[in-house]
Amino acid sequence: MFDIKSFYDAKSVKEAIGYLVNDPDAEIISGGTDVLIRVREGKDAGRSVVSIHNIEELKGVKLLENGDLWIGAGTSFSHITNDPLIQKYIPMLGEAVDLVGGPQIRNTGTIGGNICNGATSADSASTMWTLDAAAVLEGPKGERTVPVSQFYTGPGRTVRDRCEVCKYFIITKDNYEGWAGHYIKYGKRKAMEIATLGCAVRVKLSEDKKRFEDVRLGYGVAGPTPLRCRNAEEGLKGCEITDQEAVEAFGKTALTEVNPRSSWRASKEFRIQLIEELSKRALYEAVKKAGGEINA
Repeated sequence: MFDIKSFYDAKSVKEAIGYLVNDPDAEIISGGTDVLIRVREGKDAGRSVVSIHNIEELKGVKLLENGDLWIGAGTSFSHITNDPLIQKYIPMLGEAVDLVGGPQIRNTGTIGGNICNGATSADSASTMWTLDAAAVLEGPKGERTVPVSQFYTGPGRTVRDRCEVCKYFIITKDNYEGWAGHYIKYGKRKAMEIATLGCAVRVKLSEDKKRFEDVRLGYGVAGPTPLRCRNAEEGLKGCEITDQEAVEAFGKTALTEVNPRSSWRASKEFRIQLIEELSKRALYEAVKKAGGEINA
């Protein structure tokens, strides 16, 4: 049994906000794959929960008239992986969330919960950073938009107020059109594993597929929050994709922008090795997906 004081089943975002405002002990639950574990462990025992699981306006993927992609915060990982729009425009995100837990978790867990949980190990997080995604929140004071890169404030902490509902994410057309990417999750086993390190790389190649026009490098578990290595990105822009010296510098520069720690999953020293090596491996795969030819 779960030690829950009250359960509220919200039918709309406005109703969910109302429950949160009226009950200071309440917190949001969607898929429940994170919240219910904390309740079971006693960390959030005795609190109320506001379920947004059945709010249809929070689910799905849409292509807006201006070409931007809209992803509902209540969309499950499985839905994202199999959605035709995701597969066509940002397959990297579908591949990343397909590495979360097992089938039961992916069928229930949501991208909004994954981001709002604030964990640096979230498989969607580093990819959403490299997509320059923005989260749209609604609370008692109205609606606001927060770039995912500004969403995290520390381990397990975000800018979302307790009384705010994460409604959806926006990925603008210029952040996916002409881009290709690859995500690598390193763990001690192939399935049902929390990332020891996550590495996301996106590239935009020149028309002749010979040069990096733009590059993005994101990590999970390389610091207290997901992060981007912007100096490493800048160093590779304009370089030939066959410039091995520039590719080596890409990984080494990333080491100056991360802050991994030791944990029971891996030592800091091992994560540092992963940070450098996975940046190159993900880069090679991203280039191939973008239509370039690079020697790994």
